[in-house]
Amino acid sequence: MNLRVRLSLSEIAAAADVVDPVFLRSPQFISEPISQELGLRLLCKIETLNPIRSFKGRGADFFLARLDPAVTQLVCASAGNFGQGLAYAARERGKSLHVFAAQSANPLKLERMRALGATVTLAGNDFDEAKDAARAFALRHGWTFVEDGREPAISEGAGTIAVELTQWPEPMDALVVPLGNGALLSGIGTWCRAYALATHIIGVCMSGAPAMEQSWRARRRIQTNSVRTIADGIAVRVPVAEALIDLETVLDDVWLIEDEDLLPAMRLAHQHLGIVVEPAGAVGLAAIMKRRDELAGQLVGTVFCGGNLTEEQRRRWLI
Repeated sequence: MNLRVRLSLSEIAAAADVVDPVFLRSPQFISEPISQELGLRLLCKIETLNPIRSFKGRGADFFLARLDPAVTQLVCASAGNFGQGLAYAARERGKSLHVFAAQSANPLKLERMRALGATVTLAGNDFDEAKDAARAFALRHGWTFVEDGREPAISEGAGTIAVELTQWPEPMDALVVPLGNGALLSGIGTWCRAYALATHIIGVCMSGAPAMEQSWRARRRIQTNSVRTIADGIAVRVPVAEALIDLETVLDDVWLIEDEDLLPAMRLAHQHLGIVVEPAGAVGLAAIMKRRDELAGQLVGTVFCGGNLTEEQRRRWLI
């Protein structure tokens, strides 16, 4: 038995019944126009049609479902989507949440976290500096620090996406998924390694935020001095050590793409799927578009995992 395995198939299966139904059974279908344009069959999993417009509600809700009810005060760091998911689940359970975000965080995401009842503090120049501030706050005040990518239940909740994808009547040849802190891919990969053995699991990072890609290849944690990407949701500078353990045996490859690859993918999703996708949410499609030749003729799945754009971003990037 591999003692480094932290995630449980039985817990992922349980999450498919426990997670708030508002986040489960999201639409999945083959997009005929995009498939025709790319020369492959694209299986789309749409995770933007829920109260927080991202997949993060699955993991956050399952984490709180498994948390000791006596714990009532939580603190986390977030670029915005995980904070919304945790705020939504915390509000449903009467818990307090304090979120730390970078000074440069998306103002729409900040507004929505506050609207969901979270206290939001801006700290640091990037997500990882905000995380340091959140950790220090938790230690100073005795609150429970929740780290996305470190808590198995968060990854297991995200793994319910794979439970649904593997119910598709045909096996996928490849599944291409954004790689940020690792919770999404570790949950998906754990399930697929058991129930979709023929599917190649591919993570995608930004070349301006390559820490997770470099760490996965080196099998050790490598942090970078800075990040430069519009895909704020996967702009990781300091990888979570536990997430790297979870990813060791579930990924077949990690690809890097550029910011310039994202806008065509966001616009293609808007045109043919009728959805608004933020840069990090379009990373999977962008990578598929870039490497369509090696995926030609295959059934390729991807997850559109977030859709929170400000009005100014929509005007600049989609119109």
